[in-house]
Formats: sequence, C-alpha cells, structure tokens
Amino acid sequence: MISEYVFMAWEGLITLSIPTVAIVGRPNAGKSTLFNRILKKKLAVVEDIPGVTRDRNYAAAVYEGRRFTVIDTGGFEPDAGRQAAEGGILSQMREQTELAVREADIIIFMADAREGLSAADQKVAEALRKSGKPVIYCVNKVDGPKLEGEVYDFYSLGADEIFPVSALHGPGFTELMARVLELLPPETDEKEDEAPVSNIAIIGRPNVGKSTLLNALTGQKRAVTSPVPGTTVDPVDTLIKFYGKTYNFVDTAGLRSRGKIVSGIEKYSVIRALKAVERCDAAILLIDAFEGVTEQDKKIGGIAHEEGKGIIIALNKWDLLEKGGKTFDDYVKKVREEMKYLDYAPVVAISALTKQRIGKLYELVDEVVEQGKTRVSTSELNEILDSAVRAQAPGMFKGRRVKFYFGTQVDVSPPTFVFFVNRPEGVHFSYLRYLENRLRERHSFAGNPVRIFLKKRKREDERAAF
Repeated sequence: MISEYVFMAWEGLITLSIPTVAIVGRPNAGKSTLFNRILKKKLAVVEDIPGVTRDRNYAAAVYEGRRFTVIDTGGFEPDAGRQAAEGGILSQMREQTELAVREADIIIFMADAREGLSAADQKVAEALRKSGKPVIYCVNKVDGPKLEGEVYDFYSLGADEIFPVSALHGPGFTELMARVLELLPPETDEKEDEAPVSNIAIIGRPNVGKSTLLNALTGQKRAVTSPVPGTTVDPVDTLIKFYGKTYNFVDTAGLRSRGKIVSGIEKYSVIRALKAVERCDAAILLIDAFEGVTEQDKKIGGIAHEEGKGIIIALNKWDLLEKGGKTFDDYVKKVREEMKYLDYAPVVAISALTKQRIGKLYELVDEVVEQGKTRVSTSELNEILDSAVRAQAPGMFKGRRVKFYFGTQVDVSPPTFVFFVNRPEGVHFSYLRYLENRLRERHSFAGNPVRIFLKKRKREDERAAF
C-alpha cells in the first residue's frame, strides 16, 4: 500500500502520502551511488568512507513514468567500539535506517560483493524479513566476472532472487529497477495536491542546532544530531504539509570558515549547502544566542543576502540565556548593529531543543515567501518615485542635476526594480537606500532584500524627468 504518515507538529497536522523505496544495508555498500543513479543526478555525497551518509536523505524520483520517493540511509554498523568513539552518531545512523524501513513500501537491501557475505549482512536481512515489507536483494560492486561468483553466497540470506549490479557503472541497474516497478503499488486516479512548495534552507555555522531544528519543525527525529561539528554531510530534504501548505525544509551542512575546511567530503558538503541556498525561496539563518553573532554568521548571512533570498534570523538556544525585561529587544539591537545589511530580516528567539516558538517560524516563513512575491504596479511605483524625488532631490553630478524619469518592477523574489536616469553614475548608494526605504514604507517586502538597478536614458527624453 502507499505509505501514509500522520503526526502532530506542535500546532498543526502534517501528512505525507507517496510510494516509498528505501535503500538499506551496511555502511559503504554503495547505497548513495545507487540513490544518485536512480535520480540521474548527484544528490547524495559519495565517498569511499563508511558513514558519509548519516541522515535519511529523501528525494522525488521518476523512473519510466512512475513517481515515487527514494530514501538513502546511513546504514547499520554493529561495531559498538566505533559507536562510542563517535559519540553515538553511528547508533543514530542505525536508528535513522530503522525509521526508513518503517516508512518504506519497498526495501532494496544492498550488500557489497567485494566485502562478501558477513554476519552483519545476516543480521540486517533477518531484521528486514521481520518488517513484513517487500525486500529486493541487491549485491553491488559486481564490476567484472571475478566478482560474479561472490553473488551466490548471498542466497543464504533466504532470497529467492539476487540482483547483481554495479551502481557506479550501470550493469544490472535496469533489471533491478524493473523489479522495483513491479512491486510499486498501482497508481491511483486521484490528483495530487498541486499547491506550490516553499523551499526553505536551514543555514548556519556547525553545531548551532540546524538538525535539531529540522526535527522540531517536522515533529519527528528526521536528522542525526550530535554536539560534534560536521554531523550533517548531505543537505537533507524533508517534504511536509502543515495546515494545508507544503514545505520542503533543507538541513544543510554547517559552513565553517574556509581555513578550517579540511576534508574532501566537507568541501563537497559546503558546495552542496551553497547550492541549497541557491534553490531555496527563503533561508532560516540559525544563530547561537548563547554565543552571539560571530564573523562566520555574518558571512553566511551575506551569502543568502547576495543570492537575493528571503531571510529569517532565528536565535537558537534562547532557553539557555538568563532572562531580563529587555533581553530580547537588546539582543535584536545587537544583531542589527552586527548585521546591518540584514535589517529587513525578522528576528525570532527559539529553542529547537524545547520547541519554543517553532510555530512562529512557520508564520514567518509564510510571510517572507509571500512578501518576496510582491508586485508593485508601474503607476504606483512612479507615484512613489515622484514623491521621493520631490521630497529629496538626488543632487548634482559634475555640474548637472541628476534626473529620474520613471521606474518599473522587473522581477520578484527578490523584488527587483529598474529606474531610468540621465546620469546613473551620479546616484550615490545612500540615495538608493533612501528610495528603498520609501518603497518599504508602502510595501514592507518583509524578510526580503530589495534590488534597485539604474539604467541610462537617452538625452532627448530628459524633458520627461521628475
């Protein structure tokens, strides 16, 4: 049947309903490589190191016209010593895999031909049989005739059929996916909700609580959390519905200063985090309220600002601060002083751990996304421009008066305007800020940067200037 998960999320009901395929197995069996091949793009970080994937990584897939969700998992790791050494991360990875199995309609169990059949594979297969879900047994890394003989050992897992594949190079993939399509539940005639999806990126420094916030927003333990910086490697997409609205929250890898980025995995994760910002409609910039605004916070906020994204500043770990009568107002004032270029961004104090004001974040996300779509009619825009110029003229440049002719809005998200002037080079940036403020008096564009571009107009039209 089609998986359906319904759970409470603090102030509303969240539901998900779509056929789901989970890829499970031991770490480093090639699950992320298969995940990427199904999607026909590199969505998951792939590295020849066990444990690179830690969270459940979801993505919408379409194969031969059939739509389903595919889940990449971190894998089972029976080595208790390593778990203790990594502060419980490996244990959480196994927990995330178990959650994926419960969510799945179909399970692809992936083993490693190069490593051969292991006791751990036996334990995983036994657990999957108990789940009662359809299981497809797949042996990966069968890259040549020498490894084909290793496949027969895996029939001892109790499988009626084994699919040898090379997820990296492609052999066996078509046969595997044909079996997946056979097991997918029949398509229904019901039309899916075509409501627009708001893509929201959760960004910030390592260890400020991004994954904890994702878990709080979704109402379930969706991402692995740890006090160890760098726990999140893949940007984790989580598609949910909240009071009839659809959101795709993306938990990104923490962005450290360039000098502290050492491994190839981390460098690739940073690139992926930046791409997540590029495709989002709005970003939640998470700041550690206990530590205050840092230089890296400013740089991360600057990235989202330069990309023209809607921004919400969330002060996390607010529950750790000693409270006073003016604590929040004083803190906001400090934030504004440190991040003057984000003076348009709303600020909210939260605790991702205790779920304090999580509902408020949803309200702000809706407001910021909608405000980014604001359109100002040409007539109203020129009325605002005329009033602004009459109240404060742009001044002189090289002995000649700077003249504004008219303006028009050319884009949304962020709201973008073009003003035609006789001498663009004579308009000081402070005057552009003045015009922006006059625009915001009429339309707040809350949480969104406003972009104003100047374009030179031909001299013969100067008679029409304001």
